[in-house]
Amino acid sequence: MKSSRVFEITTILLNKGSVTARELASRFGVSTRTIYRDIDILSSSGVPVYMSKGNGGGIHLLEDYTLNRTIFSEGESENLLMAIKTLQATQYPDLDAALEKMGAIFKKISNHDWVEVDFSPWASLPNEQNKFNDIKRAMLNRNVIQFGYVNGEGHQSFRQAEPEKLIFKNNAWYLLAFCRQHQEHRTFRISRLKKLEVLTENFEKKVLPRAKVKEGSSARQPLIVLKLCFKAQVINRLYDYFDDSFLTPNVDGSVTLVAELPEGEWLYSYILSFGSSVEVIEPKSMRKIIAERIRQALELYAR
Repeated sequence: MKSSRVFEITTILLNKGSVTARELASRFGVSTRTIYRDIDILSSSGVPVYMSKGNGGGIHLLEDYTLNRTIFSEGESENLLMAIKTLQATQYPDLDAALEKMGAIFKKISNHDWVEVDFSPWASLPNEQNKFNDIKRAMLNRNVIQFGYVNGEGHQSFRQAEPEKLIFKNNAWYLLAFCRQHQEHRTFRISRLKKLEVLTENFEKKVLPRAKVKEGSSARQPLIVLKLCFKAQVINRLYDYFDDSFLTPNVDGSVTLVAELPEGEWLYSYILSFGSSVEVIEPKSMRKIIAERIRQALELYAR
C-alpha cells in the first residue's frame, strides 16, 4: 500500500505542481506524519521533492522533473503503448512522434507494433478514416459540423451540430453532439454520417444533460421482449451483441435468445439478415411482421 501511495503522490505532484501535506493526508486517509515519511522515502529514492512553509507553501517537485521508465512494470508499459496506439487511429496530432519516443523509453518492450486500431468499417472508402479526423479536429477547435444522416428508421435528414464526444458502444462508434435542428443533445452513429463538413463557425460548449441522450431521431422506439431460436451455424454472430446470460443452449445445438430490444426497422432487418437460421418464437405480432416481410421478398423475386 505504501509503495502505491508514494507513486500516486509523485503523479499528483507532477500534475498539480504543488500540494499540502494536509491535502494528501485527507486524500489517502492517513496522518500528516505518514505523508512526511512518504516524502522522505521519495527524497531518498532520488526524486527531487522539497517542502516550503508559509503562504503558498507545501510540497513541490523541481521543475521539469519526469518519471523514470523504471517506475513502470512491463505490463504497465504495454498498456500505455496500447492506449497511444488506440489514439493513433484517430490521427491525433503528433502521436506518431510520441509513440516513437515512448518506444525508446520503454526499451524492454521489443515490439510495440502488435496492435492496430482502424475505425473505418470493412469495405469502406479510403476517406472514411478522415471522418474521425475531421470530427476530432472540430471538437478540439469547437467548430460546427454539418452532415447528411440516416437514422435507425431509414429517415434521411441534413443536420448541423456541435460535436462533444466520440463514444464506442455495442461494437459501433457514435458521436454525441448538440443538434441545432432539434435544439438538444443527440447521438449519431458515425457510419451513418454522410458528406461531413467542418465549418469555420465556432460554438460555446453546452452543459450535457443528465437524462439519456436520444439517438439522432425524434422518434421513440418502444421496447419489446423477444424470444428467438437460432441455428448453431450463426451463433458466432450473436456474441457480437449479446452476453451469455441472454442465451440458452438447446439439445439440438441451437440457441434460444430472450432479450428486450427496441422495435423498429433495425430489429426487423437484423432478424431477417439471419434468413432461415432464425425463428421468431414470441411474440406472435413479431412473427406476423417477419412472415409478411418474407412474403413481400418472395413476391419481389417471383416477378
